[in-house]
Amino acid sequence: MSHQLPDVQASQPDITVGLSQVGVTNVDKLVKIARDDKRPFVLMAEFEVFVDLPGGRKGIDMSRNMQVIDEILEDAVSEPTYRVEDMCGDVAERLLEKHDYTSTAEVRMTADFVVREDTPASELPTQSTITIVASATATEEGTREEIGAEVVGMTVCPCSQGMSASRARDVLRDLDIDGETIDEFLEQVPQPGHSQRGHATLTVTADGSPEVDLMNLVEIARDSMSARIYNLAKRPDEDYMTYHAHADAKFVEDCVRSMAEQVVDEFDHLPDDAVVRMKQSNDESIHQHNAHAEREVTVGRLRAELDGQF
Repeated sequence: MSHQLPDVQASQPDITVGLSQVGVTNVDKLVKIARDDKRPFVLMAEFEVFVDLPGGRKGIDMSRNMQVIDEILEDAVSEPTYRVEDMCGDVAERLLEKHDYTSTAEVRMTADFVVREDTPASELPTQSTITIVASATATEEGTREEIGAEVVGMTVCPCSQGMSASRARDVLRDLDIDGETIDEFLEQVPQPGHSQRGHATLTVTADGSPEVDLMNLVEIARDSMSARIYNLAKRPDEDYMTYHAHADAKFVEDCVRSMAEQVVDEFDHLPDDAVVRMKQSNDESIHQHNAHAEREVTVGRLRAELDGQF
């Protein structure tokens, strides 16, 4: 004989404290990215899905909630989408409708994406991997969506390079090389500095879908570091990357500021209340620690800072 199981999740908890995020992580789904007149790209994407929980409710009905989440995700990814952030927004809005006790639903997605390109000197075809970052937060006031990417590159420490240049100047002076020639030599031949593998993250969040192109964000993030890196590198490519990295040595802080400047220059149409997230983390080569810098700021504030108003 069957009997009604108690709805424990709907009961009042012993500690009546609300929670901002309750849900599931590590949900893998295939996502198809539509392209005009071409077959869609297929990504293996990982999702995180959350709703808020009021203090008077013990839980979110995890098993039933997972079924709802899975059904909504399956429906959302069943057809190709042109913008993954819009897909996240659609899922978040549907979750909000399904949970009458919540006021906020959040969906996050990451997926690796392969970019085909040529190496910088030998011009051989190769591939680079970026990580697409997308999210959406739905409330009764509307939905805000985020799109961006995480990329890797190379940086060179300006401080380390400055010490090498100072040593080279002293040696050349001892060899009776005149000052003008020394200056020209050091200008033409950047001195060594310790290098780092850099990880740049750049995203834009706005009401509805941000009016930005994902690949433009990828280009900005890659160009914010001292040099791009490539999976394939023949000797001319290695020389190219090494030279250009040392010719544009950057601190981790410089990389974030470079992203900020490029975003303002590239996306002058973005509204002032759009939010830019910029993050740079460098894997140090001569230290056991890593270097990190980041900024999250509205576009309006960023424009004002670059105009010298703050």
